[in-house]
Amino acid sequence: MGEKNVVTFEEALDRTGFGLYNYVLVGAIGLITIAFVTVSYSTTIIVPASACELETTVTQRGLLAAGPIVGLIIGGSLWGVLSDLYGRRLMMFISLLAAAAVNALCSISVHWGMLLGLQFITALIASGQYSQGMTMLSESVPLAKRNIVVLIVSSFSLLSQGLMTALAIPIIPLKFSYYLPSLNIYWNSWRTLMVVYSIPSLISAAWIYAMEESPKFAYARGNEAESLRILRKIHRINNRGTNMEFEVEGILKENVEKQATNIKEQILPLFKTPLLKNTVIMTLLFLFQQVGSFLIWLPTIANQFVQIVQTGEGTNQTLCGVLNKSLNEEPDPDVDPCSLNVTAMVIVLAMGALHSIFNLLISVVINRVGRRNMVIIVSSVCGICGILVNVVPNVIGSGILFLIYLIGIVVTGLYAAMGVALFPTYLRVFAVALTMTGGRIGTFASVQILNFLLVNNCEVGFYTFTTIFTSSAILAAFLVDDRRLVKNLEKASKETNDL
Repeated sequence: MGEKNVVTFEEALDRTGFGLYNYVLVGAIGLITIAFVTVSYSTTIIVPASACELETTVTQRGLLAAGPIVGLIIGGSLWGVLSDLYGRRLMMFISLLAAAAVNALCSISVHWGMLLGLQFITALIASGQYSQGMTMLSESVPLAKRNIVVLIVSSFSLLSQGLMTALAIPIIPLKFSYYLPSLNIYWNSWRTLMVVYSIPSLISAAWIYAMEESPKFAYARGNEAESLRILRKIHRINNRGTNMEFEVEGILKENVEKQATNIKEQILPLFKTPLLKNTVIMTLLFLFQQVGSFLIWLPTIANQFVQIVQTGEGTNQTLCGVLNKSLNEEPDPDVDPCSLNVTAMVIVLAMGALHSIFNLLISVVINRVGRRNMVIIVSSVCGICGILVNVVPNVIGSGILFLIYLIGIVVTGLYAAMGVALFPTYLRVFAVALTMTGGRIGTFASVQILNFLLVNNCEVGFYTFTTIFTSSAILAAFLVDDRRLVKNLEKASKETNDL
């Protein structure tokens, strides 16, 4: 075995190149993020659409909306531990199949309590898919392309809510209704949509089954032979049609990371130095990400905004003025209370597209700017716009500032990428899942608090939550600049090759 052919893992991964295998993997993980959203957040569509048939009260609809979030909070860290112990690919395959099956069962719910229980279980099963997918992707792509592919997949995630509404727009208005005597229910459009929302999970399961395990995971578990086999296959697919050989015979032993053999070894290192600082800061960053709480109100605000612009009445109002007007209006008796508001859904779809486009623009400059610095820029600019929303006494100006603030949701993908870089392989999925759980707990709490404030003191709600998000810029500044991490890895790889 020649010394020149024994290299660091990062150098070995870099020699596989970037080609067809990586493109296919990006597509697979991108679809998994869509599948995760369609089964975990379908309540935004299903709860109002099923309200009349299931005869749910306002309180019951609130519980139906909160149930999946609780499932995500409980299950995220558990799947992280399992993925770090048994592999990213296997755990994702099991999770995708199980989530698709339970989500499809939601379609035959005979009572709102049954729907709540099944949606909770679905979210619990699917809760680790995003962190598992992002980690597997980062561990299978050369360092130079890592930031870009993570942001591309984040664009899939940001667009997924819009795609979910795009599926609902043609299905929910359908008027068919077939009685199923054995269940004493009527099979209708919202039940059909629940089944449709399981399809991305089934396709994703088949797709990820055809892929290889993360080579970094295999190597970190001490299986160098398996890691080299995976790297050779990636190289062969990426360099198909050429005679280029994968000239790596071994990976430096001293770079093998510590392995976790039990749950205790999987958890405790995150709460000890030197990882404690990163654990606390990343958890707080996800917790301070309060943009998602406002996205729930987007359909209501958008409808009222369009109405005011069309009628020309109240154009000198702030966004809170618009929201208060919509809350105080009497419902239109001629409108079906359980019908889908198509205009609102189209606006949600357009906002998702805007998020994805902005995320792709970030990917163009991310390697030069750095993820941490991009978080500081985005949270500062978008956060300040959120603070100013109710300072501008013009409905169009206030609306534009609000839309800029909503773009701040793109930091979620940046946080996931930062987490992958900051934690070692044997803890990585659990660490990312744990920090994301902090954000999910924050969302669960803030949705309840924000809903109360927007009704009773809208301005205080805006100022409080937008200020919290803006402070993320200060918090992120305490993390190491990820560009320095990249330079250190490249330097170590060069020194090894010069030996």
